[in-house]
Order: sequence, then C-alpha cells, then structure tokens
Amino acid sequence: MHIFFFLTGTRLHIKGKENFKDEENYIVVYNHNSMMDVPVSVPFTPGANKTIAKIEMAKIPLFGMIYKRGSVLVDRKSEESRKMSYIKMREVLDMGLHMCIYPEGTRNKTNQPLQRFHDGAFRLSFDSGKSILPALIFNSMKALPRKFFFFRPAKIELHYLAPVSPKNFPSVEKLKEHIFDLMREYYLKNNKY
Repeated sequence: MHIFFFLTGTRLHIKGKENFKDEENYIVVYNHNSMMDVPVSVPFTPGANKTIAKIEMAKIPLFGMIYKRGSVLVDRKSEESRKMSYIKMREVLDMGLHMCIYPEGTRNKTNQPLQRFHDGAFRLSFDSGKSILPALIFNSMKALPRKFFFFRPAKIELHYLAPVSPKNFPSVEKLKEHIFDLMREYYLKNNKY
C-alpha cells in the first residue's frame, strides 16, 4: 500500500498508534465511508490483524485471492455463515491478532458522521474480554467516491483512539452506545474535510 499511495499521490497521516499496547490485541472498529477504507485501515493497523469482509469481495480476480487470506469472510444473507464468521473472529483473537471490524456493516451513504452500529463487534468484545479500540478514517471518500473506476489523489487521515474495556459496561448495548457516541463526537470535532 505504501507503493500504491506513493504512485497515486495519496498521502496518509496516522495519529494515535501509541494506543496499541505491546502484548495486547484488540477489536479495532472503524467508520466506513469508502471502498478505500479497507486498504487504508488493515495494512496500517499496528500489528498482525484480520478483517471481516463480505464474501462477494473474494470473487474479484487477483484481489480476491489476497483478500481471502487476510479476512474472515461472511455471506450476510446466510445465518449459518454469520455464525461461522463469529467463531472465526474469536479464533483470530485467540491467536493474538487484532480483529478489524466496520460496525456500520456497509459504507455510510448518509449525510451523518456514522450509521447505526450492529452488535457483532461489541458482543465479540464482551464474550472475549478484549477491548474495543475505536478508529476514524477521514477523507477516504474524496480519494475513492462511489463512482466506478474513479480515483483521485487525496490526503487521508487515520486516527486511533484509546481502547475501551468491556468490563466497564453492564451490557453489549451500553458498550455499543458508548463507542458510537465517542466516535461520532470525535469525528465531528476533528473532521476538517
């Protein structure tokens, strides 16, 4: 990705890497505005990691082969696939890797900073005891908007916030609400694009 960014004139500024502590692995949750978010987030997450990804992405020639190796694939239309992906995400955490998740479920096509979050990442945090590490991506939509075969150079920012332990919350819902509010407020305060 470093080479790709250099050749395309894309600049990436990362803030908050110090929030990743040695010998700890996290459930890293990102906002999701563009197809550029996965190439920005996963390679630049400090430490080994996997991401949750829809199975359709694995069908793209060449890219799909790479995608399968670094992802937990899920067919969102299949209840069985969703259950299996949850088990595989637990295995990723048990191996000591970070699990990267986009709790909005799909790209945000609204004019709001975030869409409603799904429960998966937060239930995974409660079940595993692993902290949630919120992360926000700024300006990825400018680089790769919702147009086919359209890309333009842009400055993208990736901000990692402090981890949040599930032990401080009475329920999955309360943890989810807290992370949503934290990320929304941070986005509104720091989005200069």
